[in-house]
Amino acid sequence: MVHFDYLIVGSGLFGATFAYRATQAGKKCLVIDKRAHLGGNVYCENIEGINVHKYGAHIFHTSNKQVWDFVNSIVEFNRYTNSPVANYKGKLYNLPFNMNTFYQMWGVTTPAEAHAKIEEQKAEAIAALKGREPANLEEQALTLVGKDIFNTLIQQYTEKQWGRSCKDLPSFIIKRLPVRFVFDNNYFNDKYQGIPIGGYNKLIEGLLEGIETRTGINFFAEYKDNWREIADKLVYTGAIDEFFGYKLGKLDWRTVSFKTRIENIPNFQGNAVVNYTSHEQPYTRIIEHKHFEMFGADVYNVPKTVVSEEYSTEYKEGMEPYYPVNDERNNKLAEEYRKLTAQETNVIFGGRLAQYKYYDMAPIIEQVLNIENF
Repeated sequence: MVHFDYLIVGSGLFGATFAYRATQAGKKCLVIDKRAHLGGNVYCENIEGINVHKYGAHIFHTSNKQVWDFVNSIVEFNRYTNSPVANYKGKLYNLPFNMNTFYQMWGVTTPAEAHAKIEEQKAEAIAALKGREPANLEEQALTLVGKDIFNTLIQQYTEKQWGRSCKDLPSFIIKRLPVRFVFDNNYFNDKYQGIPIGGYNKLIEGLLEGIETRTGINFFAEYKDNWREIADKLVYTGAIDEFFGYKLGKLDWRTVSFKTRIENIPNFQGNAVVNYTSHEQPYTRIIEHKHFEMFGADVYNVPKTVVSEEYSTEYKEGMEPYYPVNDERNNKLAEEYRKLTAQETNVIFGGRLAQYKYYDMAPIIEQVLNIENF
């Protein structure tokens, strides 16, 4: 039997980047994944010549030049800039909150007018608290941006995302909201952003080139009890509570599901991401995938388009877990599981699921680039 230096469970960004770096260091890796494909949640499916983000919109952004240069050494990234639009009962608003949004909301045309309007509404919310701290997300948001923005762009969208009233969500979820008094619809402040040319599969394929991979493999059924017989070390990127057989209890997750369809027109909504911020639509947003990689008139070179309605739901058995639920119970339980990880020898826990922390893509890659000894 072939013996490996590393058995890597999960071929998402942590697992694939780890395998790449370990291989560069002369180590022999085996990467397994329970799904039928590699790439975890960044996997793209090609439909009608369009790279469809199978598990939701993934936009790479970073200010770390080392990370940017690294991913571009694997595959060149394009110039995609994330500029989502919000649809509230048929009226459109630019995001993040900026001068375009304030003009659409109130008709103001100068930063001074916009600032005065927001300060007036914030003062109203702060006065209503009568000197106490905000007790929930609703009160916190009102003190940051006021009632008009909260009612139109935050409240119902957040309730759809979390499946809970804003009055029942903790205030710390929304400690800060980006407010810009400039006409700038670029969602991120990072220096670099884009999408791999040809889709994220190109990035994963480049990272895993020449490395042994096996898909459709359940780690718990096939390797959990005997992995030390085939590898010196284990890199685990699955759910942390599952690794320990849920012995301290189950962690909660939020997840998302998608209804994807082909539209027989070249351009459905004119933007990659449109958020639906009222309860009138059950979905949180619609993604039109071609806009991640096709710009301007090029959109019309492909006669059809693919759109996905995104629905946010509570995690249930058999679904893919997406987001940790950062409330007191889950944070406390996750910390207890993290203490157990420290007792495991020759096991590395990496990524969002294994650390029970919300990470964007770039920090995951940065973590692996910062590992010194393989």
